[in-house]
Amino acid sequence: MPLGPPLNFPKWIAENSHLLKPPVNNFCPYHGKDFIVMVVGGPNERNDYHVNETEEWFYQYKGGMLLRVVDDDEFRDIRIEEGEMFLLPDRLRWYCKSASHAKPTIIREESFHVTDLGSQLKPIIENWMAHEESRKCKECGTVAPAK
Repeated sequence: MPLGPPLNFPKWIAENSHLLKPPVNNFCPYHGKDFIVMVVGGPNERNDYHVNETEEWFYQYKGGMLLRVVDDDEFRDIRIEEGEMFLLPDRLRWYCKSASHAKPTIIREESFHVTDLGSQLKPIIENWMAHEESRKCKECGTVAPAK
C-alpha cells in the first residue's frame, strides 16, 4: 500500500463534517494493517458500552463526548472534553441498569472486525433502538431505554 499524504486535520474536519452525522457520527479516514483512525462528530452520547479488541486512543479535537465503560465491575461514564486525550484498554455491550444485579449484567453484546465503523455500527444501533426485545434483560426482565 503506497503512503498517503499528511492529513491537515482542521481542514479535513471543515471539508468533511457532513460525514459525521448520527446515529454513528463516524468516518474512518485511515485504514492500516493493524490500526485505523476514526473521526467521530459530536455531540456523541450513546447508551452502549465500549469494549474494543485492542486499545483505543481518543483525542477530542472539538466539543465533548461521553464514553460509557465498565471498569472493574463498576459502571463508569468518562467525559472526554475538547483538547483532552484518553486511552481505553481493550466489543460493544449494553448492560442492565436494574439495581437487582450484584454486578453489571450484559443484556446484549455485539462484536465484529471493524472495516468501516460508520456503516457497520449503524444497523446495530438502529436494531437496538427499534426492537424492545433486544433491550430486555434475560435475568430480570428490565427493558433498557432505546437511547
